[in-house]
Amino acid sequence: MTANIGTTDRLARLLIGGVMILAPLLNLPALWSSAPLAFGSMLIGAILVATAGLRFCPLYRIVGVSTCKV
Repeated sequence: MTANIGTTDRLARLLIGGVMILAPLLNLPALWSSAPLAFGSMLIGAILVATAGLRFCPLYRIVGVSTCKV
């Protein structure tokens, strides 16, 4: 796995992923009062945080995109 996520993309994924994990737990907008929406949001948030931590996005590899400067 070669890195294909740059610094800006990585920070954005961490921020958005963290919000998507925490918002249903805090029930910030009442949108997440539905269990499937809350679970889906937390799952997508976890995927974003994981890809930011690994600096690798499988979808970017399939499409042929890289935001990494190397």
